[in-house]
Amino acid sequence: MKKVIIVAAALALVSASALAAKSGDKVYTEVCAVCHAAGVAGAPKFGDKAGWKDRIAQGNTVLHDHAIKGYQGKAGFMPAKGGRADLSDAEVTAAVDHMVSKAK
Repeated sequence: MKKVIIVAAALALVSASALAAKSGDKVYTEVCAVCHAAGVAGAPKFGDKAGWKDRIAQGNTVLHDHAIKGYQGKAGFMPAKGGRADLSDAEVTAAVDHMVSKAK
């Protein structure tokens, strides 16, 4: 019986850590920086206040929606979840919030 309880507890810990959302900074570094560091495909560069100004003015709801669902604009293209379907909506939202915080 003890072995079953220990195995179940270990599986619960592994599952909880596997499901833990990545921080906005980590998602930016691992995914978003591919385009946002250099401005690929019209992506506003990380920390570029002028490049983010009009986007930020649209509000967080619009920014989150565009990042999660994808968006084709005049300046370029944002693939849904940065092309990473494995990211949760919460992780994408956290990454957007991180980038916006550095552009204000």
